[in-house]
Amino acid sequence: MRKELLVNQSTGLLKALHLLTPEGRLNADSLRKLKQVNHLVGLLQPALDAVGSGEKAPVVVDVGSGNAYLGFVLYELFFKAREDGEVYCVESRPELTQRAQSRASQLGFGRMRFQTASIRAAQYPEQMSVLTALHACDTATDDALAIGISRGVEHLAVVPCCQAEVASLLKESRADTGPAWAALISHPMHRREFGSHLTNVIRALVLEAHGYQVTVTELTGWEHSLKNELILARKVGRENRVAQERLDALLGSTGVQPALVRALRPG
Repeated sequence: MRKELLVNQSTGLLKALHLLTPEGRLNADSLRKLKQVNHLVGLLQPALDAVGSGEKAPVVVDVGSGNAYLGFVLYELFFKAREDGEVYCVESRPELTQRAQSRASQLGFGRMRFQTASIRAAQYPEQMSVLTALHACDTATDDALAIGISRGVEHLAVVPCCQAEVASLLKESRADTGPAWAALISHPMHRREFGSHLTNVIRALVLEAHGYQVTVTELTGWEHSLKNELILARKVGRENRVAQERLDALLGSTGVQPALVRALRPG
């Protein structure tokens, strides 16, 4: 069991989150969730260390937070011992927000904030250091990225889920790209898988075009989740014209205009 825990991670918190049984055991579903959250926390550590050493109090925002597992783990490891900084969790289901708020009160996690709202409609703090979205489904990931990019959040981390929008756009696309292209998208299953890949390529290019340095990697082993792609981004500049040209060329050749592109379009 100990090998599954991060340094300074308590079994008490994991029991409170019901990721461990009262006896300290893991079932298969809990192990999957714990591995995903802990691996993401490990990959976020450089960003959290960077914002934690700055002049401003760090603010982490987790959107589509569900049971707020990620928020609680981040608070315990990076905020509990600090005198400043906050963790915001945004979730559209009120019963999950209320449960998480109650847990935070019981645990004494006084600088955790909870809001019941969709990602697009939520009220965000003026300053955000890190924005995360773990398995925000379909265009909810685009909503998260649009918020982060438009607000100039320094660090973004998203694990996309169920990318269905672009597959439907490909089906309706009028792009004249020849028989090879038609072969790629003629079968619904192939179109869905190709659309999923294309979605994340577009997301990475959008981030780069807006001045982010992007890393795309896997979150955990494929045995734990088929939706396993992690996009990490760090703000390094204002814009990247080369990335914008590549994005424009890709959108033009495929004939799609997905949610993230539409959300960030001027006017």
